[in-house]
Amino acid sequence: MNADGRNRISALREALGTRVVVADGAMGTMLQAQDPTLEDFQQLEGCNEILNVTRPDIVRSVHEAYFAVGVDCVETNTFGANHSALGEYDIPE
Repeated sequence: MNADGRNRISALREALGTRVVVADGAMGTMLQAQDPTLEDFQQLEGCNEILNVTRPDIVRSVHEAYFAVGVDCVETNTFGANHSALGEYDIPE
C-alpha cells in the first residue's frame, strides 16, 4: 500500500474513533436512477458492476451525489463482483 492509502486509512480510523462516520447508501438504486441503457450494460441488464467499465461517468456521478449531501465515505461499485454473481451473466474470471 502506498503512502496515500495509509494516510486515508489513518484518517478513517481517527474519524471512527471520534465521531459517527456517514457512509453512502444504495448504489444499485442510484445507478438505476441514472437510467443506463441495455447497451451500457453490454446486454447484461442488471449487472451494475459492468458499468464500472462501460459507464464510469455514471458510477462517478453517484459517488459525487453522495459526497454532495455530506457523506464521509463511499464504497466501490463491486457488491456483485464475485465469481458467483458474475457467473450468472456468463462473465469469465
